[in-house]
Amino acid sequence: MNPKVKTGKSKIETNANKGAVKITRVSTANYEWKRARPIQNGLHTYTTSDLSVVKIETDAGVTGYGVGRPRPGEKEFRATFLETLVGQDPTMTEAIWSKLWSPKMSGRRGYETRALSSIDLALWDIKAKLANMPLYRMLGGYRQRIPIYIAGGYYTEGKGHKELQKEVASYVALGAKAVKMKIGAVSIKEDVARIKAVRQAIGPDTKLLMDANCAYRYYDAIQLSHRAEEYEPFWFEEAVQPDDYEGFKKIAAATSIPLATGENEYTKHGFRDLIATQAIAILNPDARYMGGVTEFMKVAGMAQAHGLDICPHGDQQAHLHLLAAIPNARLLEFYPKEVNAMAGQIYLHSPKLNADGTVTVPEVPGIGLDPNEKALAPYRIG
Repeated sequence: MNPKVKTGKSKIETNANKGAVKITRVSTANYEWKRARPIQNGLHTYTTSDLSVVKIETDAGVTGYGVGRPRPGEKEFRATFLETLVGQDPTMTEAIWSKLWSPKMSGRRGYETRALSSIDLALWDIKAKLANMPLYRMLGGYRQRIPIYIAGGYYTEGKGHKELQKEVASYVALGAKAVKMKIGAVSIKEDVARIKAVRQAIGPDTKLLMDANCAYRYYDAIQLSHRAEEYEPFWFEEAVQPDDYEGFKKIAAATSIPLATGENEYTKHGFRDLIATQAIAILNPDARYMGGVTEFMKVAGMAQAHGLDICPHGDQQAHLHLLAAIPNARLLEFYPKEVNAMAGQIYLHSPKLNADGTVTVPEVPGIGLDPNEKALAPYRIG
């Protein structure tokens, strides 16, 4: 128990000690907001940002929050899963996860696992709040400050090399020691020129990450990597489609650039098979997609046993506590306002970027996903 919390105010402790905590109410709020300008990666163009917030209430007076996406399929699975939770003990996360993950009835990957992930996040939020601890401490605790990389460098109409250089240089000025750029939407020759421009803008000491979002065939990825090696990329992310394990092996054998992937991988089983390729140096699991806290921590342990780093994909808020709990975390993906206009306003406890290119984990009970409902209200769609 946190010594700063007065015993007389601990309604949580009083109710929890009476017996098992029960889920009393479940709900979801969906949001969407437009981007100032569409952004494009190697394969896709995005005109909006979106968010689903799962809310699970209990008879202990504790409410847990999880996050996902309001996508067709995911929404329906989430609603179906949530209906089964009322009356259950939210601290029994393994039991609930195992019951909801039913390959025969729901499916092994995709929207069903994403829906399950958002629920699992909310359950772990409840567990940490019941313990009156930040989740990272409850999970073991390894660090309080996490190095970040800023994810930008998207293709945008009117963004030439000078504009791209100005963008990435601004991230370095904020304190970022690593920046990521998109590749794969233009010719290899043009992308190599863009990579060169970014390296010139950020200097030799800032890590340069490049992300193709699965845009290449393996032979194109090899050609790109050979021509990009002189600019010393820190990693080459999602060079090929997520199931092209043979392609990853061929690329890894042909380049000195470490390969990263995993944002489109699901559960410990998928990461087991990905690790077995021995082609991937850096894993990018997304707790919102691949199985929540329950599966993320298992994958982190598997990665540690194989000498691999964890650098999760997506929403920094969902991964702050998870990276702070493990020794093999390398970098946290961090989205600036240039990419997401609501950055820093979505949650009540969003940490700011420190001058040394790190963020400090908020010392509040739970996982830190409590939504800023006032800021989000204008964008609610359901």
